[in-house]
Amino acid sequence: MLIRDLTTLDDCVRVVALQKDVWGYDGSEDIVPSAVLIVSVKRGGILIGGLEGEELKGFVYSIPALKDGRLTQWSHMLGVTGDARGTGLGFRLKLAQRERALAMGIEEIEWTFDPLQILNAHLNMTRLGAIAEEYAENIYGESTSPLHRGSPTDRLVALWKLPAPHVERRIHAAGQIVARDASVMEAPKVIAAVDAGGTLEPSDPALTLDARRVLIDVPGEFTDMLAHDPDRARRWRLATRTAFQTYFGRGYRAVDFLLGRDRRRGQYLLQRAE
Repeated sequence: MLIRDLTTLDDCVRVVALQKDVWGYDGSEDIVPSAVLIVSVKRGGILIGGLEGEELKGFVYSIPALKDGRLTQWSHMLGVTGDARGTGLGFRLKLAQRERALAMGIEEIEWTFDPLQILNAHLNMTRLGAIAEEYAENIYGESTSPLHRGSPTDRLVALWKLPAPHVERRIHAAGQIVARDASVMEAPKVIAAVDAGGTLEPSDPALTLDARRVLIDVPGEFTDMLAHDPDRARRWRLATRTAFQTYFGRGYRAVDFLLGRDRRRGQYLLQRAE
């Protein structure tokens, strides 16, 4: 798979087509048009593709941003075709994005992701070493994508500190078992995933825990839940929203994600800032 910068108008037109394919958008308001892509790339944006022969299999796109007076990048999209998922392409695209940003003298990239999509959480936090300390409630409003329709577009804001030792360790440990302090699994749970006759339901959030570290359970089948059990999906959305907002407001931040071996559930590890 060839990883290269996408710099031409033709490249950008192909990225538009890939957006429709990956997310199934049926409305133009969610799509970044080719005219915006080409202009932003010419003025500091990063647009990188993964190609198999001449076929575009995935892309990552970020734009210049300012945060507290510092120049950063805001990563708006990472998309991979269905047949290329599970190949590590998304990971390679993010590493290429990191290289481009560091070459510009930029040390932070931010983006949003759905906290109830556990494979995204695994990529962002376990493999790339991003953390999260901000929860955005329904940030994009109603989406035209069938992957998100019917649920508020709540997102965690990933913060990727590019030169941080923690990030370096996670990147170089890719594909290996991540060593964690044994005490992590002893942390109390803000939300526990309760087996209710074969389906996972959220426990009532425990909002007054005072441990240095706490865990938040999340289910592994949220996309299927949206399509077939929207009431349960909404219960998970509202419970996790309350949990993240409460503990972020109390000075905690999400520093790790633990993916269950069967991928049926995962856990966020929140730690109180020193």
